[in-house]
Amino acid sequence: MIDGFEGRPELLVMWAVVAATLCAGLFAGAAIYVNAVEHPARLSCGTDLALREFGPSYRRATVMQASLAIAGCVIGLWSAWVASDVWLASGAILLGSVVPFTLVVILPTNHQLVDAALDPRSQKAAQLLVRWGRLHAVRSVLSSAAFLLFLFRLAGL
Repeated sequence: MIDGFEGRPELLVMWAVVAATLCAGLFAGAAIYVNAVEHPARLSCGTDLALREFGPSYRRATVMQASLAIAGCVIGLWSAWVASDVWLASGAILLGSVVPFTLVVILPTNHQLVDAALDPRSQKAAQLLVRWGRLHAVRSVLSSAAFLLFLFRLAGL
């Protein structure tokens, strides 16, 4: 057992749930910020500038978002397994689901948006940016639901 937690596995689970909650909260906060602030601001600057800003923003956010989603999911699943808690498992699965959703559903749009052959003045470019915003909103919803499940579970510990 980890030092300081001998004979007190419930304390270890509680701290693990705190960590999973923190990951989910940070991810959800960042995702909501992107949908409510960053992407609308990007779009308000025109398609050409929005496309130029999208690539660097997307690359910088990838590491943080993937790390938070994966860490929160793994910690949440471990906590759920140790505590035999379906609510923790549900929160962990919701948070973890943003990863395959991003890879399968959003990534094709991302690739089109960063493609050098995409004409920044085209209707297609504008449509891709709007589609990306709608798809990204799904990540906000999934991670917010995970955060709320973790919070409610943490309140019951």
